[in-house]
Amino acid sequence: MAGRINDEDVRAVRDAVPIDSVVSEYLQLRPAGGGNLKGLCPFHDEKSPSFHVSPAKGLFHCFGCQEGGDTLAFLMKVDHLTFSESVERLAAQAGITLRYEEGGYGRASQQGERTRLVEAHKVAVQYYAEQLGSPEAEAARRFLGERGFDEAAARHFGVGYSPAGWDHLTRFLRGRGFTDKELVLSGLAQEGRRGPIDRFRGRLMWPIRDVSGEVVGFGARRLREDDNGPKYLNTPETPVYRKSQVLYGIDLAKRDIAKEGRAVVVEGYTDVMACHLAGVTTAIATSGTAFGEGHIKILRRLLMDNSRTEVIFTFDGDAAGRKAALRAFEDDQKFAARTSIAISPGGMDPCELRIAQGDTAVRELIDSRTRLFEFALRSVVDEHDLDSAEGRSAALEAAAPIVAQLKDPSLQHEYAVRLAGLLGVLDTQFVVRRVGRIAQWKRAGGQGGPGGQGGPGSRPGAGRGGPVPPSAPAAAG
Repeated sequence: MAGRINDEDVRAVRDAVPIDSVVSEYLQLRPAGGGNLKGLCPFHDEKSPSFHVSPAKGLFHCFGCQEGGDTLAFLMKVDHLTFSESVERLAAQAGITLRYEEGGYGRASQQGERTRLVEAHKVAVQYYAEQLGSPEAEAARRFLGERGFDEAAARHFGVGYSPAGWDHLTRFLRGRGFTDKELVLSGLAQEGRRGPIDRFRGRLMWPIRDVSGEVVGFGARRLREDDNGPKYLNTPETPVYRKSQVLYGIDLAKRDIAKEGRAVVVEGYTDVMACHLAGVTTAIATSGTAFGEGHIKILRRLLMDNSRTEVIFTFDGDAAGRKAALRAFEDDQKFAARTSIAISPGGMDPCELRIAQGDTAVRELIDSRTRLFEFALRSVVDEHDLDSAEGRSAALEAAAPIVAQLKDPSLQHEYAVRLAGLLGVLDTQFVVRRVGRIAQWKRAGGQGGPGGQGGPGSRPGAGRGGPVPPSAPAAAG
């Protein structure tokens, strides 16, 4: 059991770090009047900010979910820390040495579990970074150099190298006072036949930080031909690392995301590096998983989730990239922000584009984005033969539900008209009515089918338009 932290030290820690500086690591705060600040609550989903912070009082309160308290309570809630771990994190930030009632100053054996696991990762980052300069790491340095990353870039992103031996890091961390249990629990080591061995061996290493800047895991790239593991190996789920709740590069990008009202989602670690070095400093990426609900929540808090902000996805132009873009579109309506997609000519990712055409090309790629909604609509329509009545009918039934899910009536009408144009249907009102009927059906809970517009066999006018059967489409997304 960890000793109880001295009460005087707790008060000193609480007073030393302003609550607004801690909260702003997790969400964007704006003036709320009377010296208070407000933002989107990190503890429940909301569209308008009801989370208030009082720097003068050192307190926060959400008028939506009723969560409230001081700086320590905020950290305990947002990062699932114990009271002691919250105090220890702030103490480290403020440079305060803690006293424990059972004796000693900040003894390692008395620190909370999460604090110990994060500390192990912090030491590992330093170790891997030092190893990048070793003779054994020649392949790692060559990999970086071929992709346009020099030594300064490696330092900026904390890139390192894990030696190829079985237990180099394990032995190093043992020497720094970490137990075998802590090493396995952290994901830095795994159980071998004769005890813990390094999880990452002979690989290029990227530290993955949470939104507060603490290293919680690693992404590791295979370098050797005799390495039979996956191309990319990530830290497994641990008490401090949950891949659905972390974004690579978020610690570097968060301030510019909040400032510019724009986030750029790329697919890999090198893409994040390339974007940042090219001046697109709002780039982030997922780590070993598809972009999902947890990542959306992180970005919504930083963007303040209003219609003037934007999330831009970049994907390769191949079939896999198109599929990934359509998956991202499934979450489009969970953002108040606009969602867009940028696909570079030739299907190059941002890292490849930077190598081939330079920094300017990367910036131009992001600036040339198109609405993700429009991309999804065109992708669905392109799957059908628009030269036949049957193909146009099938395309309408597949695409109309996409338009119908738009909540803004004016946007829904505009895109229904665009859909008619894509299909080659001259009677645009036919398509508008069809979309409206499906939208009405969705609002009613989707019971009984939306029915047809104008009855069976009705035609959307002259031209390429054909009969549209009154079938009930499956909702897209």
